[in-house]
Amino acid sequence: MNPHLITPLLVTALVLFALYRRVRRLFGRQAVNPTRLYLRAGILGLLGLLLLSTLWRDSTLLVTLLGGAVCGAVLSEVSLRHTRFETTPQGRFYTPHAYIGAVVLALFVGRLIFEFVAIYNQPRTGLPPRADPLAIYRQNPLTLALFGLLVGYYVLYNLGVLRRAREPTQVPTT
Repeated sequence: MNPHLITPLLVTALVLFALYRRVRRLFGRQAVNPTRLYLRAGILGLLGLLLLSTLWRDSTLLVTLLGGAVCGAVLSEVSLRHTRFETTPQGRFYTPHAYIGAVVLALFVGRLIFEFVAIYNQPRTGLPPRADPLAIYRQNPLTLALFGLLVGYYVLYNLGVLRRAREPTQVPTT
């Protein structure tokens, strides 16, 4: 095996495993796990803030990212309205609206695949020193908007699940 392929193959395997776990959590009843929900919201929120901090001087890219985040916030509110919550003697559970979450994830993953294919098919000329790392987003800001959508959706959805899970409910007795 080519030693130069080991790292890309390991990264690809890790990404595919993470996607598999994410997709698996889109369907069926889930236990409300505050630690996991806070961690997901925190990591995605941090990534969004880091990207936001690099874009603050470019108003066009900033509006693109924030516009995607606002759309994600609206979708998370719609999805929360369709999420079922239940309390059982075993604990608090929620069943997410699978299709909205799946569409958000599919849009982002599809766009990433498109970008990787486009980068792979470009001629290898090398980057000039001090190349603008945001140039790719200026040429086609859709990836940035979809990342904002993903961050806005999942951060607010996870926090919404936590908020709704704290609401008092009747525990059915058996």
